[in-house]
Amino acid sequence: MSLAVCLLFDREGDHAIREIWTRLEDEGIPTLLTHTHGRHRPHLSYAVAVRWDLIRIREQVEPLPDAGPFPLEFHGMLAFSRGRAALAASVSAAVALRQESVSTSVSAAGAELHRHYAPGRWIPHVSLATRAKESQLPLVARAVSDALPLTVQVVRAALIDSSTGDIWGLDTIP
Repeated sequence: MSLAVCLLFDREGDHAIREIWTRLEDEGIPTLLTHTHGRHRPHLSYAVAVRWDLIRIREQVEPLPDAGPFPLEFHGMLAFSRGRAALAASVSAAVALRQESVSTSVSAAGAELHRHYAPGRWIPHVSLATRAKESQLPLVARAVSDALPLTVQVVRAALIDSSTGDIWGLDTIP
């Protein structure tokens, strides 16, 4: 599957997003709560590698400067292909530069970066629905709008293997 460099949220932010997942699941809409191994956690991915070497990625990402925690705001929803829906994150130019630095480092590790995480192509989002039917998108929109506006605090970063849910914490937040 893939290895992602992820930003993780404070307890309240994690809980708020899990509440949206639960509401959608109660409506019969699959979310990350029940997707694959069921160990997913709310996160914002800076970079996703589809072919990777964990040690080499760690060697490239860990030395990046610690830019510290920051608030992340959501004011809307995104609908992607194949029934995927997400919270639309509003990020500053500084956070976009942080993402570019991370994705460049992942590529420098010899990893194959997913095309949507290449510099200049990133759409910052937090995944909600994984396979919503077209007829369910209004339900997703209602659940999202009821939770907005939403601000979470990014409090740590980690490498996460999407196929297993295994997580390797980073000492800094690049």
